[in-house]
Amino acid sequence: YDICDKLYFDELTFERVLDICEKEKPYGAIISMGGQIPNNLALPLHNYGIKILGTSPIDIDRAENRHNFSNLLDILDVDQPEWKELTSLKEAEEFAERVGYPVLVRPSYVLSGAAMSIALSKEELKQYLIKASEINKEYPVVISKFITDAKEIEMDAVAKKGELFCYAISEHVENAGVHSGDATIVLPPQRTYLETMRRIKVITRKIAKSLKITGPFNIQFIAKDNDVKVIECNLRASRSFPFVSKVLKLNFIDIATKIIMAKPVPEIDRSSFDLDYVGVKAPQFSFTRLKGSDPILGVEMASTGEVACLGDDFNEAYLKSFISVGLRIPKKNILLSTGPISSKVEFLDGTRMLDKMGFKFYATKGTADFMKQNGINAEILYWPLEEKEPNTLSYIADNKIDLVINIPKNIEKEELDNDYLIRRKAVDFNIPLITNLQLAKRFAESLYRTKLEDLKVKSWDEYN
Repeated sequence: YDICDKLYFDELTFERVLDICEKEKPYGAIISMGGQIPNNLALPLHNYGIKILGTSPIDIDRAENRHNFSNLLDILDVDQPEWKELTSLKEAEEFAERVGYPVLVRPSYVLSGAAMSIALSKEELKQYLIKASEINKEYPVVISKFITDAKEIEMDAVAKKGELFCYAISEHVENAGVHSGDATIVLPPQRTYLETMRRIKVITRKIAKSLKITGPFNIQFIAKDNDVKVIECNLRASRSFPFVSKVLKLNFIDIATKIIMAKPVPEIDRSSFDLDYVGVKAPQFSFTRLKGSDPILGVEMASTGEVACLGDDFNEAYLKSFISVGLRIPKKNILLSTGPISSKVEFLDGTRMLDKMGFKFYATKGTADFMKQNGINAEILYWPLEEKEPNTLSYIADNKIDLVINIPKNIEKEELDNDYLIRRKAVDFNIPLITNLQLAKRFAESLYRTKLEDLKVKSWDEYN
């Protein structure tokens, strides 16, 4: 508000924008800097005669409309998860049976993953399809195969007349399935193959050229064993643009604006992408204010803010981000409930690291038994619904726990209810909570390899 010449503080709707255009009589409008809602207005404004600067509204629609974009990827020979446009519940069920569950239900033109859901069964699929079709009746709902245990990677970029001008590739700590607004994001990527990154750049160039992009855009990819697929493309600045701009010390929005306005922009020195430090963007949640909500990560966005931290390596940056969102580093007692056997096995190294650091473990029975079989001691606490002592809920309420690691299961209702009660109790009593397996692993590694007293407080300018 203190930078622009004039600010209209009003609802962002088609009618209000027309009112402003009538008064200001602008040469044109830039709609790629305000998130999803201005993007949705691109085509209506264009059809009304308002000049849209930057990428054409026709091409914006080609990217936003799930069906059209999926068709475009097929034409470009760019891989994507197998998909089908929804025409009936029966066809959706047949598709899910053929490709196998889980499947992802995705409406078009939605904000923060609204009504986007991962269906694990026929019953869930029916429930989610009804919800998705009600969100936006004008545009199609697409159902696609959900790829498990895959890495999600973000490409934030600016293009000039279809040519890639500058870009940033960052990776999610969590596996695919967590909304990008809720994910912990790392730049530069720490665990992404060079070949994967090369393929991502090739695909990005193809898409930018085909959509004739001028301005900012974001593409989300999933990668598994060097197999790269495109999830979606947004022809606008994403919420990670400020983060990548800060980390790379390159103002992507300034560059994009100049390109849209056909102003001269100096070529970017590629060496600026070779960093000697790491940036981590972590989500800030408000579950304490949302009574009864389940504090768990999913495809629909739940966070209300974020922090960005820099460090000499990932471990330092990650621990800084953990502290910055208001979580406390545990001092003594950790409660573990690590979900299905596959998760228990995957977190075993992390458990051993925490054990070597001298933490005392409390655990639900299945987790405690698994730990004991692997030579790690843990005191058993009863599930909430067992109503016996020592109970998980009373230990959390009595402040006997410093950190809760609860990896949920997708099985019978009673166990889901038990997990939820533990998570909710932790939030209500302000106990740090980790509900994602990859986050739990990286937290244990970071704490094991970095001394808290060694965390450096440095200004942004000192990282170069």
